[in-house]
Amino acid sequence: MTEDTRTTRAHRDGDTAAKRRKRGVLLFVRDLLVIFVVAVLVSFLIKTFLIRSFFIPSQSMEQTLEVDDRIIVNQLVPEVMPIERGDVVVFRDPGGWLPATVAPEQPPLVAAVDGFLAFVGLSAPDSNDHLVKRVIGLPGDHVTCCNAFGQMSVNDVPLDEPYITLPEGETKVSRDDFDQVVPEGMLWVMGDNRYNSKDSRYNGDTPLGGFVPIENVVGRAFVVSWPVSHWAWLPNYPEVFEGVDPDGE
Repeated sequence: MTEDTRTTRAHRDGDTAAKRRKRGVLLFVRDLLVIFVVAVLVSFLIKTFLIRSFFIPSQSMEQTLEVDDRIIVNQLVPEVMPIERGDVVVFRDPGGWLPATVAPEQPPLVAAVDGFLAFVGLSAPDSNDHLVKRVIGLPGDHVTCCNAFGQMSVNDVPLDEPYITLPEGETKVSRDDFDQVVPEGMLWVMGDNRYNSKDSRYNGDTPLGGFVPIENVVGRAFVVSWPVSHWAWLPNYPEVFEGVDPDGE
């Protein structure tokens, strides 16, 4: 074999190896893109049908939820799983609960990133259009406050509520008394920070009289996901509402 032949073969082998390396890189990039696209689609489907994230913009649920906490919401409630008394729910403004807001202007790149994160469920730019409260009354329930001990009652059953926050020295669970029967298809909701929550008690002048349509419920909050120091499950305290159902179940 001549020197020229060996040189030509070496060049050919080198070209073949380079092509293989290039093809390997392209296949690797392709696989990464496929994984990325699948991950985005899965995240979108999870956000759309199963769970999504919201942040807490107000003090109305302290100390259960703090301002800027992030919560994970189970969107199977109420479409698949029924709402229960004591659930912490996220719902769209029934009308007149929230003041009109103007979305702040963002640089195009920031807006694009935020839009993508919202698409996959890692950001919640619409949190300010939603509210977070605890369900106290279901359709047909008679909710009243307050008895001689300062307690609220549902269907004549006084509630001992361990999740509420009251001003120091205060024993009455609501500053103002109320007596309401929850209409069909509606909920009576209240914040855990009872003296600092604009909830069903204080929206009586809105179109729905302070009640929240069940169809407005986005889902049930079940965990605080961020910050890590606030991580916690969000129970609905079934023992609080034991015996509330009129049939005793």
